[in-house]
Amino acid sequence: MSVQTAQEDKLELIEPKMYRVYMLNDDYTTWDFCLRIITSVFHKTLEEADDITQEIHTKGRGYCGTYTYEIAETKASIVQQQA
Repeated sequence: MSVQTAQEDKLELIEPKMYRVYMLNDDYTTWDFCLRIITSVFHKTLEEADDITQEIHTKGRGYCGTYTYEIAETKASIVQQQA
């Protein structure tokens, strides 16, 4: 008679590293462009986009969100293409 034992395989899930995405101030980008990018690419409301744009203007950079590396890279690439 053979005996079978059940063995559970434990999978360990590792959370991906997250990256903060900021837009930086420059002398060329318009307020309207920032609003359009923040609402369309980063999916913020118009009020949030206005607050972020104000932060970009006064502090030199504005926080747009925290994403995995691949998503952050994709969003940065989209912004660069639209600029």
